[in-house]
Amino acid sequence: MTHLELESVAILLAIAITLPFGAYRATTRKFSWQWFLAIHLPIPFVILLRLSFGLGWWFVPFMLASAVTGQLLGSWLFNLWRARRALSRAQATE
Repeated sequence: MTHLELESVAILLAIAITLPFGAYRATTRKFSWQWFLAIHLPIPFVILLRLSFGLGWWFVPFMLASAVTGQLLGSWLFNLWRARRALSRAQATE
């Protein structure tokens, strides 16, 4: 596996790790302890992922960006799913 492929896999895995936490964050009140936990709990896993892939300090900004992307994408997808589910339930009751 080339270095570029390894970096790409690390970024995609970091997004995949933080995606469910972003979805959970969308259900919590902003700045509550659950919200704080949903943001900060996946960070050790992302750090461990970077270290296990042997990526240096120069790769930290990319991992941070991918963790933020996973949080935002997870929240956005969950809100989209929730809106579509509410719409389909409303149409089913008509």
